[in-house]
Amino acid sequence: MGVRAPERIRAGGFGLGGILTPTGVGTVVEEGKQKIAGAGKDYLVETALRADFALVNAFLADYVGNLAYALTARNFNPVIAMATDTVIVDADNIVPVGVIAPDHVVTPGSLVDYLVAQG
Repeated sequence: MGVRAPERIRAGGFGLGGILTPTGVGTVVEEGKQKIAGAGKDYLVETALRADFALVNAFLADYVGNLAYALTARNFNPVIAMATDTVIVDADNIVPVGVIAPDHVVTPGSLVDYLVAQG
């Protein structure tokens, strides 16, 4: 996936066309890619990444799809949920609305399309 992939996904989630990165300049990585100079430095243009579907695991979900994650699931699940057209969530625990404190909601329900209960 490469070092730049998480930033490319984040760019897709925010509606950006891509990112500029100095990583790979002067190597075989730059072959076939657009290069831009700015502030005395060269950068490669990396296009944003988006997906049609994402399977996301959440520790807690409420009935409207607000999500809270456990441990490292918080690293990439919220980012890919933003950069995907259809988000399918596999939730360890589904609770009534209001049980997850507002400041613990990491991914809002407006991004979730399908919520699947385990077991």
